[in-house]
Amino acid sequence: MLNWMRWLPENVSTYGGEIDAVIALIYYVTLAWFFLTLGVFGFFLIRYRRRDGRRATYVAGERLREAAWILVPVAVVLVLDFWIDLRGGPVWAKVKTTMPPTELTIQVTAKQFNWEILYPGPDGKFGTEDDRQFDNELHVPVGKPVRLVLKSKDVIHSLFSPNLRFKQDIVPGRAIPAWFEATKPGKYELPCAELCGFGHSGMKAWLYVHSPEEYQKWVNEQWASS
Repeated sequence: MLNWMRWLPENVSTYGGEIDAVIALIYYVTLAWFFLTLGVFGFFLIRYRRRDGRRATYVAGERLREAAWILVPVAVVLVLDFWIDLRGGPVWAKVKTTMPPTELTIQVTAKQFNWEILYPGPDGKFGTEDDRQFDNELHVPVGKPVRLVLKSKDVIHSLFSPNLRFKQDIVPGRAIPAWFEATKPGKYELPCAELCGFGHSGMKAWLYVHSPEEYQKWVNEQWASS
C-alpha cells in the first residue's frame, strides 16, 4: 500500500492495489487542478484589485483571446480525463470483464434486509440437495479466486467490501457475475451500499477469509454427513 493512500481501509485483494493507484491518480490530478484554479483566481484578485489613483482600463474584446480562456482549460481537462481513462481502462477490464479460473462459485442473493449466501455443496451444482444456505456469512479460502453470482429478490442492492475494493450493484431479474481473491485471513464487513429501504443501514454480512486448512475444516463441518 502506498503511503499516500493510507487513509483507505487495508487492502486485502489481489486487484486492490491497482484500484488504489487509479484512485490516487484521480485524487491528485483533481487536487492539482483545484489549487491551480484557485491560484489563478487569487492572482487576478490581487493583480487587478482597485487601488487609489488608478483608473480602470477599458479592454477591447477579442474573441480569439476570450475563447482561449475557455478552450485551453477544456483541452487540458480532456487530456487529463483521457489519461485517467487510459490508466483506469485495463483495471476496469481486469475487475469487471475478466474472470479467472476458479473452483469455488457462491451465489449471493440480496433481499430487504439481509444477504442469503448459497454454497453448491460437494457436487459443485446449485439446485441439488447438498446446497447449503447461510445468512449474512460468506466463507472463502485465502489466495483462491472466488466467483460470485449476485441476485436480488426485490429492489436494487449493492454488495460492497472496502477491504477488497469490491462493489457491485445487484439488479432484480439478473444474475450478475463478479469475482475477488482475498490475500489475508480475517473478518471483513460486507454492507449494502445502495439505499434499499427503511432497514438499509442494518443490512450487512461478514466475509470470513480462512487459511486453506481452516477453510477445509469449515467445509467438513458443514457437510459432515455428505
